[in-house]
Amino acid sequence: MACSGSTRRRRREAPHDGADMPAVVPVCEVAAGGSQKVVIKLPPGTSFYGTGEASGPLERTGKRMYFYQVFTWNTDAWGFGPGTTSLYQSHPWVLAVLPDGKALGVLADTTRRCEIDLRQESTIKFSALSAYPVITFGPFNTPADVMTSLSHAIGTVSMPPKWSLGYHQCRWSYDSSEKVLKVVRTFREKDIPCDVVWMDIDYMDGFRCFTFDSIRFPDPISMVDDLHSIGCKAIWMLDPGIKKEEGYFVYDSGSKSDVWIQKADGSPFVGEVWPGDCVFPDYTSEKTRAWWASLVKDFISIGVDGIWNDMNEPAVFKTTTKTMPESNIHRGDADIGGVQNHSYYHNVYGMLMARSTYKGMEMGNAAKRPFVLTRAGFIGSQRYAATWTGDNLSNWEHLHMSLPMVLQLGLSGQPLSGPDIGGFAGNATPKLFGRWMGVGALFPFSRGHTETGSIDHEPWSFGKECEEVCRLALLRRYRLLPHIYTLFYHSHTKGIPVATPVFFADTQDPELRKVETSFLLGPLLVCASTLPNKGAHEYAHKLPKGIWLSFDFADSHPDLPVLYLQGKAEGVLFEDAGDGYAFTQGDYLLTYYIAELHSSVVTVKILKSEGSWKRPKRNLKINILLGGGAMISTDGVDGEVIHLTMPSESVVSSLVATSEFEHKKRMEMIQPIPDIEEPSGQEGAELSKIPVDLKSGDWFLKIVPWIGGRIISMAHIPSDSQWLHSRIEINGYEEYSGAEYRSAGCTEEYKVIRRHLEQSGEEESICMEGDIGGGLVLQRQISILKDNPKIVQIDSSIQARSVGAGSGGFSRLVCLRVHPTFTLLHPTEVVVAFTAINGSKQEISPEAGEITFEGDLKPNGEWMLVDKCVGLSLVNRFNPREVSKCFVHWGTGDVNMELWSEERPVSNETPLRICHQYEVQQTT
Repeated sequence: MACSGSTRRRRREAPHDGADMPAVVPVCEVAAGGSQKVVIKLPPGTSFYGTGEASGPLERTGKRMYFYQVFTWNTDAWGFGPGTTSLYQSHPWVLAVLPDGKALGVLADTTRRCEIDLRQESTIKFSALSAYPVITFGPFNTPADVMTSLSHAIGTVSMPPKWSLGYHQCRWSYDSSEKVLKVVRTFREKDIPCDVVWMDIDYMDGFRCFTFDSIRFPDPISMVDDLHSIGCKAIWMLDPGIKKEEGYFVYDSGSKSDVWIQKADGSPFVGEVWPGDCVFPDYTSEKTRAWWASLVKDFISIGVDGIWNDMNEPAVFKTTTKTMPESNIHRGDADIGGVQNHSYYHNVYGMLMARSTYKGMEMGNAAKRPFVLTRAGFIGSQRYAATWTGDNLSNWEHLHMSLPMVLQLGLSGQPLSGPDIGGFAGNATPKLFGRWMGVGALFPFSRGHTETGSIDHEPWSFGKECEEVCRLALLRRYRLLPHIYTLFYHSHTKGIPVATPVFFADTQDPELRKVETSFLLGPLLVCASTLPNKGAHEYAHKLPKGIWLSFDFADSHPDLPVLYLQGKAEGVLFEDAGDGYAFTQGDYLLTYYIAELHSSVVTVKILKSEGSWKRPKRNLKINILLGGGAMISTDGVDGEVIHLTMPSESVVSSLVATSEFEHKKRMEMIQPIPDIEEPSGQEGAELSKIPVDLKSGDWFLKIVPWIGGRIISMAHIPSDSQWLHSRIEINGYEEYSGAEYRSAGCTEEYKVIRRHLEQSGEEESICMEGDIGGGLVLQRQISILKDNPKIVQIDSSIQARSVGAGSGGFSRLVCLRVHPTFTLLHPTEVVVAFTAINGSKQEISPEAGEITFEGDLKPNGEWMLVDKCVGLSLVNRFNPREVSKCFVHWGTGDVNMELWSEERPVSNETPLRICHQYEVQQTT
């Protein structure tokens, strides 16, 4: 069918076509304004996956829950949570597994902001503000066949250099050459594997890309030579924001070549990022991509092994949207869309930057495979770059969430991904870090990374027990590296994910479809993770049908995942030079091994092999698993037929019993990582990470002082609507001091100074203070009113506590900016409505984008967020004399309704204050 473009089915070159499945027929609705909604209904019991880089559960099949709703809009989502609807990458793609185990995929072929709604059972809905084709892949007999079919449309992962599959160590930032070398040498001294170290933004001269700080990194070539001499690679960061500074060679050459993104008036757009005022390359143009690639080509001459593209959503500071205006102009090539505004190219900006970086590395050394890591991306980015799951948090929730996130990326075409092991933001505890390393060492991409200001997060930083767990975990990875490399070859040639959900081993078992504490590395190996209060060995894992035997490398540990191997005696191994492109000309060795049992003799031999790579002369050790960790072994030579005689059943039973007893005894003797709530030396350890609950009347609030007094959840009980939810800065209630995005010196941490729970009729409330610098504190009093429990009141003020001599008792010019973001259950059915001071009636729909109201156009003390679908309004009341302007921004599945006080100095006698209330009402 055709629907404002085309809707197509794709079966090309994919085997096992599910021909008995009826054709998938999307239903398309096109609105008068050009927006398009596509609805695809599938049989009851269908399970949904994919949706790209998305938080929340693995199976994305739900009923009216926010985490089954994704908006494709690349977002700098620092501190995201399971309900965050837009992250750093966009994949408008859904994988559907039907009740009988067959599968199909659906791709909305649009680069624009797109809603993927899976809240209605067995129904896929795509919605975007302009027309787009929809492509269906399948149905096929297996999800793997769907992924192979998808790869014909979007490409497969570039074959990574083998070294990039080792362990990577990173921090924002290792601040000098000496520190970098010390970290790597410590890995070597402690016999902990590590192949790569990363340089974050602080290696640069004032955050200027393609430069080096002359004091801290005075001789990068010498530093890289030293790293290479001890077997370690070096990866360096490059951001898209280029400092607007005449005399800076990158800015000058870019201006001469006219490569910058433009504002609507044709002048270069300037936005603030790390270096200050920056301009941004327009990677939609081949001219710009060639210019950037030439810079990368010169940059890698110092011995750069890989490049890290960060902040490329693109992220821009001091803006409510965290990115550039959608009205900006890109002068794109005709074959990708031509001249368009930023809303058209926003989601592919990061991918095009990675493409340019990849090309520059190719130009710099054609004999090497480029390694690029990108934060932002689009479906198809795997052709140019690996990725990670962004700025996560050091807590158990994010450890658990990292498994389904990596699996979802693989099910969306990006197999080379992993989280920041240990968590990026905050401080890990020893047990959290060790257990995260245990599972992170088995992910396709394995990197430890943490933010500036946190405690040390190297494997030896959490005590001897954690260090030993990390050593064992990484040694496991390196033992499995030939297998992981083989899986990447299959992914590169067939589009099959490297890490897959366990239901891939048995798509007809409905109980496997929700399993997200275990995953498959290849069809025969299950990696079963731990839980916060239990080791992986302490509970029964749900495994696919067949014989699965636990095994290890004599490294069982209560804090490590359990490995299960299917009792199927076949396997495959890919070998080549580990780098370069000779493998594309047949210079590789792909060996298929098989074991067969005849009577009591097991014969191990090569079934077939491919490639011209000469088989190395090497000894083999053959282990046959008997169960319970028991095994029998023999030696042989690779390429020869090897025979092994099986023992009698009674001997096998004895070996199994002995092995089980010894394993249990060994596990009891191991010292697990101790339970320590907080590591020593943590800043702000006295602050609570545990949400404070306020519940009274119609409202139930969760407030976390540790992350800045954020209201992370604000539920209205009678309507069962979660109006606010957040993690740190994303989609929640917060305030800023001053007109800027974040005030200098603001700790973003609040101390609870008073808390009153509902007793004997007292109102339920919490009062918090946070130091924001300049002698000022920001105080928040959140209350559920005792005389009207239908109302939540938030009283915020900036107060002067200590002011400098000669200041006249005032402390700097500030304003109070109240910044609540509301999650929308029905984004297309919601408006902001109010009566202005001048008496005019206002109704602002999502198509309005951003709009500011000042003077007589401000709401006259009340404005409403109206959900016409459910007949509810969230009424926000405030004193208009306290508010100088009101701001509305419609985002991807949320709306920001912001109040600003006037800018003025603050004293003890004249604090800034905004007091406002929320009440939910039925809409007539």
